[in-house]
Amino acid sequence: MQKLSAVIITFNEEKNIGRCLDSLNGVANEIVVVDSYSTDRTQSICLEKGARFITHEFQGHIEQKNYAITQARYPLVLSLDADEALSPELQGSIISVKKQQKHDGYTMNRLNNYCGKWIKYCGWYPDRKLRLWDSRKGRWGGTNPHDVFILDKGTSKAHLKGDLLHYSYDTIESHYAQIEKFSSIGAKALHEKGIKSNFFKLLMHPAARFFKAYFLKLGFLDGYYGFLISKNSAYANFLKYKKLWRLQ
Repeated sequence: MQKLSAVIITFNEEKNIGRCLDSLNGVANEIVVVDSYSTDRTQSICLEKGARFITHEFQGHIEQKNYAITQARYPLVLSLDADEALSPELQGSIISVKKQQKHDGYTMNRLNNYCGKWIKYCGWYPDRKLRLWDSRKGRWGGTNPHDVFILDKGTSKAHLKGDLLHYSYDTIESHYAQIEKFSSIGAKALHEKGIKSNFFKLLMHPAARFFKAYFLKLGFLDGYYGFLISKNSAYANFLKYKKLWRLQ
């Protein structure tokens, strides 16, 4: 059976990290946590649960995750965020890959929990993610803060059964705080790429985002939280282009 390294980046994740680490029991042969100098109990929780804890200056989500890969002992890497955990079915699927790896990368469905409700629509499910791969055959890319692992050309991938459980926001206020933070990061990343904002983008992109999430992706079937997620998604888009306009 192949050995597997689970890799997680953290910053002040005492609320989530224990659940994440517990879900890796019996799955990971080592757990590597790369932390950007947390000031809460993140480090002590990780050490109590047997993780290898490394501190590293945060320069961006993509940069931090690529650095974390270099700290893994084994080529087969499972990458999780601190607020994620493996469902029992997904645990079994990953163990099967360890017994017989047929592909270079594996995707999985991510099921998002919003204020205690599992969200099945709004474009939030199945929210397929590539999180298990041969680390020698790809690297993290995308645009901060929205990172994505990119496999090399000529590689193969398959889809695993089971859900990656994502405990995204436990309060509406925490969602707004994340929007404020991520819109700033996103605006800066677009500005550095030379992308411009304008009045059309400021108005039409958010409107299109709400229409897609609430109607095309059936967000209304998630009830009140479906409306709230769709509205906040539009607001996040508006805020990003507003901040980009200011940077211009």
